[in-house]
Formats: sequence, C-alpha cells, structure tokens
Amino acid sequence: MPHTQTKFYDLQSDTATEPTDAMFDIMKTATRGDDVFGEDATINQLETYVAKLLGQESALFCVSGCMTNQLGLRLLLTQPPHSVLCDARSHVYNYECGGIAYHSQASVSPVIPSNGHHLTLHDIASNLITDTLCSPVTKVVSLENTLNGTIFPLDEIKQISKYTKDHGLYLHLDGARLWNASQATGIPLSEYGQYFDTISVCLSKGVGAPIGSILAGSEERIRRARHLRKLMGGGWRQAGMLAAAALHCIETVVPTMPQTHQFAKKLATSFQKLGMLLTTPCETNMVFVDTAPTGITVDDLYQALKQHHILIGPGPGTQTRIVLHYQITQEVVDKVIQVATELVEKRKLDPRPIILNQQLQQASVYPTSSK
Repeated sequence: MPHTQTKFYDLQSDTATEPTDAMFDIMKTATRGDDVFGEDATINQLETYVAKLLGQESALFCVSGCMTNQLGLRLLLTQPPHSVLCDARSHVYNYECGGIAYHSQASVSPVIPSNGHHLTLHDIASNLITDTLCSPVTKVVSLENTLNGTIFPLDEIKQISKYTKDHGLYLHLDGARLWNASQATGIPLSEYGQYFDTISVCLSKGVGAPIGSILAGSEERIRRARHLRKLMGGGWRQAGMLAAAALHCIETVVPTMPQTHQFAKKLATSFQKLGMLLTTPCETNMVFVDTAPTGITVDDLYQALKQHHILIGPGPGTQTRIVLHYQITQEVVDKVIQVATELVEKRKLDPRPIILNQQLQQASVYPTSSK
C-alpha cells in the first residue's frame, strides 16, 4: 500500500531520513544469504568497500551505531579493572544506556575539552588514570568526529594517536558522522581512519540508509566482533537488502553533504542576524541555537513550524538542536527562516519583558515530539 501520510520535514535528527522508492527497488536486487555465517554477497561487498574507504583491513555490518560503538570498545577492553577516557559530551558516554559499564565492565573518565571544542592531547594526557592499585586504569581513549556537528582536527588526531601508541593505549573512533567531516574538509575517510584501532561509522544518519552501522578494524578484531555481535543478539540473517540500500546511499547521498552543510550555515547565520545565539559552532549539518535574546522560546518556534509541517525538538526553554540532511530542501530552510523572522518581529511588539536564560533547557539532544 502506498505511503500516504502527511509529509513532515523532520529537523530533529539526521536519523529522520525516509527510505525512497529507489531504495526499495535496489533492495530487490540484493542477495539473500545468511550473514550470521558470512554468506551474503551484498553484505560482504558493503563490508569490504567500507573497510577500504576507512583504511582498515575488515568490517562488520551491524544494526546500529550503539552496537558498533559498544562492540568496538569491548574488543579493546579485555580485563577489568579498566576505563575509557572520552569527551564529556560524547555519545558513548551519554546516549548508549551505560553500555560501557554493562558490556565491558569499564568505568568512564568524561573530560570537558579545555578549548570548548575538542579534546586535545593535553586534555588526554592530564586525565589518564595510571594508578594500578586503587583505580581503573585508562586502557582506551574514545574520540568522536563529528561531535555536535563540529569537526575534530586531523592534526590533533595524529598527535593523540601517536601518544596512545607510545603509552600502550587503544584508540576508538565514534565516527557516526565521519562522512560529514570528510565531505566538509576534503580529507579522505582513510586519512582519518588509519589512526584508530576500531572505528564505528553510521549508515542511517546523514548517509540516509534505512538501517545500519559499520565497525571497522583489523581482520582479527572483526572476527572477534562477529562472535560478540552474536552474543549481544545482533546476528542477522538475510539482511542483504539493507546492505544494498546502504551501498546506494554511500554512492548517491554522501556527495550531497556539502550542500546540506551550506544550508545549515545559512540557517545559523540567519538565526544570528535575528539576535539568536549559536551555542556551538556550525561546521557541518547541525545548528545549536539559543533563542533567549529574542524573547521567544523553543516551543514558540516548534508550534509555528509545525503548522508548516516542519518539526524541531520541542521544549519550554530557549535552546535546541536543528539537524539537516539530504531530504531537507532549500525551500524548507527558507521557510524556517521566514517563520523565525515573523516570530521575532511579533515578539518585538509584545510589551512583556524579555527574561534571558531563565527557562528550563532541553536535557537531551534526542527528540521527544511525535508527528
């Protein structure tokens, strides 16, 4: 039966992309082997292709980025007591249900970047746990690129990689949106990937595939990851159709990311011209905005945009995250700017005093609204 629901443009996350008719057509051409036994040719093709893109020996197709992150970390965390050092804002720490503690029996050392943007070698070196008597020794450093849409500088990655190797540590990358970093900088995925022991890259965010994520690493680590995936209940059988859609999206959607980034920067600049604040630099496809100086709330903007079938994360406060992807058009961006402009102009005529930064802020980057 055809999809006949009212069309909404969802700016809450780049996970909101919808499968296209072309994807469904391509799914029909996929092989139908059993991936638990590594017997599906389409999945094998995807894994080989992405491993090569990332400059790694091997790769494993999994259901989600949470799974590939947790598998990647579990491979490197083999004997408690041990710990992972990561950015305090990172996904592996905040949004994976405490998976590091659950799956790897490890604690986490969350570090706030001293420069407010990304972890530096100094941040890492000065926060390592080395006490082998009473503390969980740092065994893994986990980086994220992009994080909140910001790009981790390659030169810093190189320095951190050398440091971790020199000190017997492992380096994991949550590269859910590494595709965005690569497209924004022109740096090949393999140039980033060569510095990490394990890498997770998502296929269902900006890449636009319906489902899936890839874990990449050495052949031996990926062999073990396949075993651990089964332990976690992640072995899937005839999933070739999902791999076929992912291959299609890598080839056709990823090259459109620079345009999406331009749309995001246009939106960010327009918000600033209206008097709003950016709480995080807009470097790829995310806009973190604080509406407080204009006197409007996130809910004001949410309700006004919803009338035009555009969704953002609601909330009583003044801060929100807007995320663009390839299915968000120039017209949608222009409509958001128009609606925001009208709200701000209307608020200027309102005699109520503007109270800055007094409202409760949204606690999570994950959306809570429904269509």
